[in-house]
Amino acid sequence: MWRRTLAFLIPTFVITFLFGFAIYAFLGAALGPLATFALVGYMYIPALVVVVLKKGVYHEPLRELGVYFRPNTWWLVAWLLPPVLALVAMRVGLLFPGVSFSWGMEGMYQRFGGTLTPEQIELMRAQTAALPIHPFWLALLQGLVAGPTINAIAAFGEELGWRGFLLRQLLPLGFWRSAAITGVIWGLWHAPLVWNGYNYPQHPGAIAVAMMTVWTMLLSPVFAWVRLRSGSVIAAAILHGTLNATAGLAIMTLVGGDDLITGLTGLAGFIVLAVANLVILALDRPFLQCQGTDAQQSEAQASAA
Repeated sequence: MWRRTLAFLIPTFVITFLFGFAIYAFLGAALGPLATFALVGYMYIPALVVVVLKKGVYHEPLRELGVYFRPNTWWLVAWLLPPVLALVAMRVGLLFPGVSFSWGMEGMYQRFGGTLTPEQIELMRAQTAALPIHPFWLALLQGLVAGPTINAIAAFGEELGWRGFLLRQLLPLGFWRSAAITGVIWGLWHAPLVWNGYNYPQHPGAIAVAMMTVWTMLLSPVFAWVRLRSGSVIAAAILHGTLNATAGLAIMTLVGGDDLITGLTGLAGFIVLAVANLVILALDRPFLQCQGTDAQQSEAQASAA
């Protein structure tokens, strides 16, 4: 278990960290087609390493990673769960002092104040006012379309590594331990991006990396649950893609707070994900226990062989 785990993690982290810091060295924090392409490439590093290991070293089929394209009910769960989490995180964010609701999205304009000129912000206000429906509903619709399509294709690169390979390697430790360890690794893997302001632009550096790691550790059981219940890493990619597409809903209509407090990646999101984990434990304890036991038996049989 550990030999294969390290064989995956060492090259993944080395390549990722070199590539991640190169992105900011050459592109900075600027957004654009080139930066988007580079970030998608970043997301596919875990998949690249896994494919090389499975096909080039272990000579094993990739279908063992859970690459199954037969939809089931859990694909629907993977699609609809992220906006629910984001909306609940928005409501929890309102419980913090100094945070209020603004249907006029004043908080969003304030957050853009550090990167856009007053003229650009006024243009954004005018364009928003001209939309036929409120931007919140438009963002929700776009997220639900992009999440299981183009975003899921990008997220597949990560999910093939984290939930396709790593989770299965660690599953003999039990569901919760394997999910927690995967989550910590997943968060630290984001360090080159998060250190430079990704997800926590108001608090770049070590605080951002620590917050990201806690967030992914809390999020990991949700991903692992959907991955195992669906029997497919594709469902995990849909969950990941839709989460990336709809997470912004949690802060879109909030004023006040900062990126450590509000949003799905802030303290409000931590509370929501902690409750989600408790719900999973309450609803599906027998299934989760069986996953760890079955994995232990499979590992024992492989060792004996």
